[in-house]
Parts: sequence; C-alpha cells; structure tokens
Amino acid sequence: MSTTAITYIGGPTVLLEYANLRIITDPTFDAPQTYAEPGSTTLVKTHGPAIQRSELGRVDLVLLSHHGHKDNLDYEGLELIAQGVPTLSTLMAANDLFGGSVVGLDSWETYEIGAVTITAVPALHGPPGSERRSGPVIGFVLQAPDEPTLYVSGDNASLPLVGQIAERFAPIDIAVLCAGAARVPAVDAALTLTSTDAVDAARTLGAKRVVGVHTEDWAHFSETREQLEAAFAGTGLLVATPRGERVEIT
Repeated sequence: MSTTAITYIGGPTVLLEYANLRIITDPTFDAPQTYAEPGSTTLVKTHGPAIQRSELGRVDLVLLSHHGHKDNLDYEGLELIAQGVPTLSTLMAANDLFGGSVVGLDSWETYEIGAVTITAVPALHGPPGSERRSGPVIGFVLQAPDEPTLYVSGDNASLPLVGQIAERFAPIDIAVLCAGAARVPAVDAALTLTSTDAVDAARTLGAKRVVGVHTEDWAHFSETREQLEAAFAGTGLLVATPRGERVEIT
C-alpha cells in the first residue's frame, strides 16, 4: 500500500497522491480577480492558490467535475490541461475543450490509469432540474488493489445521488466533498453541499475520513470552513487540511 496524501490548494482544488499517482482536482490557479462573461453569473475570486501551477511538479491526471465555471476550471487550469495531462470530465467537456487530452465519461463508466480504476459517478450542480442552467457535472470514485476507496464529489448538491453511489461503493474510506453551499442570484438553492448535507453525505457513504473543500476563496460560497468544521464536530471524520500543507491520510 502506498501513502495517500492530500495537499489543499484552494477552492475545490487539491493535489491528491494516490496509488503512486499525482492527481489534481478541479484546477483553479488564477490570482484573485473578477470573472464577468456575457450570459453568465459574475464570479469573484478572493484569494489565490496556496501553490502556483508552476510549482506543482509532476501531474499524472486531472479530475474535472465540469468545465463551464471559472471556480472549477480557470485560465491557469486550462493551461495545465493544455499541456496534455490526461483529464477526466463530462462528455460535454471532452467536446468543448480542444487541444488537451480530455476523456469524457458518462455516469458509471470507468477509466484505468496505472493500477487505478476510476468510475465516473453522477452529480447534480444544484436542485433538481438545474442541469439546464448549470450543465452536466460528474464525480469520481477511485479504487486500486490494497488502496483505500476514495470518492471525489465534484460540485454535487444531491443527497439522493450520494445514496446511489453508496449502494455501489460503500463504505468509502476517504470522501473529498465540495461543500460551501455555493449560491448565485439566479438559483434559489445551494449549488453544492451545505455543511449539514456534507455530514449526511459522509454518513450515507459510510466514510471513514472526510476532506472538506470548496468552502473558501470565492465570494459566492455562502458557508465557511468554520461552519463545515462545526457541523462535523464530534464525528472524528473531518481531516484538518491547512492550505498548502501535505497531509497523509491513514
């Protein structure tokens, strides 16, 4: 068994060391700025990454839950993908992102790299019916011989979908959950897990350890890291992941 480690970079972005692979989730490496695009909600990034893209070293794989929002794939993230790093994402992302090595997966499809089998799992970026506005999103389950089973939620807000994932994969050893209850004016509901939903998701999955991300660095995240920690208080599940520090998970 290799060492599983996570380095929290900011927003939804972590460097995951798993089964001798170095994996980046939803790459966001831009400096703080405002993203205003016609037809889209203006997003404001308030803090830069703990680690610059140029400082990452080897990256073997990118797990991209979706490509349409700058808080999951920004300009520096696009540069990373454009270098040819294998990237797993939605079918729409594979169609739209030219010049990279993006593999589009539908729910429950698998991809193998090294000793790792990665299953794309369903996600919903908001309340039922939000696909028309938010676009398709996926999460990922990673498995390898003698390694922990690991779930990366992506921007999922649906507990029923978490239930479907649990039916196939529970118990999950490590769950990386996008929380923060992201909100935009056009949608009267959280677009990602609330803090209490994250606890419910962890329990549904039978998760042994939880890494909470997507709670800071963007103005539209409505719940903080402190609120997530309060929700998990007393459970012993939530792993402390200081910005930029490599944390081994046992």
